[in-house]
Amino acid sequence: MIDRYSLSPIKDIWTLEAQYKRWLEVELAVIEAFEELSIVPSGTAQEVRQKAKIDVDEILEKEKIVDHDVIAFIQVVTEDMGDVARYFHMGLTSSDVVDTANALAIKRAGQLIENELERYIISLKKLALRHKYTVIVGRTHGVHAEPTSFGLKILSFVAEAERNKERLKQTIGNISQGKISGAVGNYANLDPQVEQIALKKLDLYPCKVSTQVVPRDLHAEFFSILALIGASIERFAVEIRHLQKTEVLEVEEPFRKGQRGSSAMPHKKNPILCERLTGMSRMLRSYVTAAYESISLWHERDISHSSVERVFMPDATILAFYMLNKADYLASNLVVHEDTMKANIEKSYNLVYSQRVLLKLVEKGFSREKAYELVQECAMKAWDQKEDFKKILSHNPQIMDNFSQEEFDDLFSPQYYLRNINEVFNRFDFSAVETANL
Repeated sequence: MIDRYSLSPIKDIWTLEAQYKRWLEVELAVIEAFEELSIVPSGTAQEVRQKAKIDVDEILEKEKIVDHDVIAFIQVVTEDMGDVARYFHMGLTSSDVVDTANALAIKRAGQLIENELERYIISLKKLALRHKYTVIVGRTHGVHAEPTSFGLKILSFVAEAERNKERLKQTIGNISQGKISGAVGNYANLDPQVEQIALKKLDLYPCKVSTQVVPRDLHAEFFSILALIGASIERFAVEIRHLQKTEVLEVEEPFRKGQRGSSAMPHKKNPILCERLTGMSRMLRSYVTAAYESISLWHERDISHSSVERVFMPDATILAFYMLNKADYLASNLVVHEDTMKANIEKSYNLVYSQRVLLKLVEKGFSREKAYELVQECAMKAWDQKEDFKKILSHNPQIMDNFSQEEFDDLFSPQYYLRNINEVFNRFDFSAVETANL
């Protein structure tokens, strides 16, 4: 991933030095397992740990000669080990080390992403609570529908993010699988107990069955969940982009002091962060294709997946973390124009109350078809003539004969549409949210 979108601490997981340290972590766990099973002398693991040498530049130079990164790693790491070097990588194949180390990397990256997702959820919940009773016009097909709560709108993103959190937690558990089963996964040169002991030390568990590699459907599941998280953030970003249009302007991205929106037009305040998040979601989805393509390998393995995974594993996790970090900033600093929300409801000539009038007429004894005809006729007149819907209705005796003035006026109250908002909010746990500063 390019530096522009790479944030610590997740980018630090994917450095070459961190990768080699994970490989050593796996090798040491295996040697410790050997010790427990009396396969190697006591104290071997400690001596290996003390004498192991990780020199990234030297490993890369060695790789130019042997054209195999794991062999280059082994040669450099064991260079000063002396006799105990014979126990290093004993009975293992490269994928025992690489795939198990990748499980560590993905698990640790997943946990960082989960923490960032939780922060984003809390920020969304704060925003939802703050605007629980803020009236905004709901839109379907981009057209005014009925009044609703801006907080309720935000709560839909909370629910989606919480679903993704559960999915992520599940897939982190599923991806926490390694394999120390040898060249074709048949334990010919390793006792299965070695795998059990070593992986337990790494806080992983063995695949039920592996080939030379960990099954790639596990990776495909994990990166599919990252794509879902990205799609959820994109939905939030697209909503804000629509609401920030000049003709709407109900919300705005935060615009920092000194920030500039256009090199040509000084007045511009563009939703650049939301547009960036929208584009990044596309990238996350593209990585899922790569993960799925890596499932089907020849026989016990080939390496058609290897070059692809070196790109999408770090890139997708770094990108998901970045997106959550920026989405949290967006939710925490969103500028909300409540007055504009109220004013925009009036732009559709009170037509947003048409269903309420319809249902009240049905309640008064009209057939639904007759009530619909009457209300639609008045609604279309309001659109065509750009007149107030309420005023047009008030001049229709077929309608007004059924209402007192007070009853009729009550049909046009936006608060009516918030009467069950509490019931929806009560479905959520807000205990982690600091409400004092709302």
